[in-house]
Amino acid sequence: MIEVIFTLDYEIYGDGTGPLRELVYEPTEQLRAIFERWNARFVNFVEVSELEQIESAGTDPAIDLVKKQVQEMHRSGYEIALHMHPQWYNARYEQGRWLLDNSEYNMCVLPQPRIASMVDRAVDYLRHMVSDPRFSPLSFRAGNWLFQPTRTAANELARKGLRIDSSVFKGGLQHNHNLDYRPATRNGYYWHFSSDVNLPDANGPWLELPIYTELVAPWRMATSKRIGMGNSYGSSRKDFRKKVNRGLDLLRLRYPLKFDFCRMTLSEMTSMLERVIEKDRQDPKTPKPIVAIGHSKDIHDFQSVDLFLQFLHEKQIPVVTFETTFSRIFREHSAPDMVLQNAKSI
Repeated sequence: MIEVIFTLDYEIYGDGTGPLRELVYEPTEQLRAIFERWNARFVNFVEVSELEQIESAGTDPAIDLVKKQVQEMHRSGYEIALHMHPQWYNARYEQGRWLLDNSEYNMCVLPQPRIASMVDRAVDYLRHMVSDPRFSPLSFRAGNWLFQPTRTAANELARKGLRIDSSVFKGGLQHNHNLDYRPATRNGYYWHFSSDVNLPDANGPWLELPIYTELVAPWRMATSKRIGMGNSYGSSRKDFRKKVNRGLDLLRLRYPLKFDFCRMTLSEMTSMLERVIEKDRQDPKTPKPIVAIGHSKDIHDFQSVDLFLQFLHEKQIPVVTFETTFSRIFREHSAPDMVLQNAKSI
């Protein structure tokens, strides 16, 4: 059985540039209209750290529109999930621009008390965003997908009730931040874990629903749609060491192509799903939750999203949220080790 989970990273650019109205509010409004036309919903990964700082400093009047939008989505059946770029928590706004604290870029490497403080602050602000002090998010995505080393951050997030992660993209490698999701290629479509997000643990309290990827030749990444995307508000400069490390990330025979509904063409998306459909014909018993990722700042081709939802409708492939999938997995697999029956090669 196939089901598709669309996820949106709801944020401005990573260097703190760009207006909320243009990069967050307006594209999400258009995306909502398309999904509601197909009676579907997506998971909204609200980047709480940047939004809290923007609201506190009063640097963008559109923050009120953003808060209202999140509240409306919560009431309308969209899953509101937790997304964090921790370098924002010590950010300063000076001379018209944000200066972020990149010493805290990866929350997972920070001391336990600092991680606990960030998690408490993030969940509290998300409750403020949805205007519900009892709200508890179920799902998490780390900033820049950095959920390694996993143990301490996972423990602190679980303390606040989170149970699903969707930071992993199989085959992922970032030399700049010591991210390595290559071991996850041995796993199935989803898995339980405890102290290492790469390592399935039948008794683990967490469920990993990774961003769906295919390992492809690196040249497959160089499409005109991807090349045309970028930050028109801030500098894209990187220091020499980071550029070298990024080059090393790409020096592989096969590179992980994420199922990115903002950066992929309609043809790429339908072709990817056709290959999943073929696998499902060969193995219909294995549940296949397919997670797509997008970013509010990247959405420009709304027509392709609309047509892809039409494709899924015609193929009778349901569009669901993590909350729906989580309930189904634990309903259908009463014993934890049953979940790992899907750990066959994808």
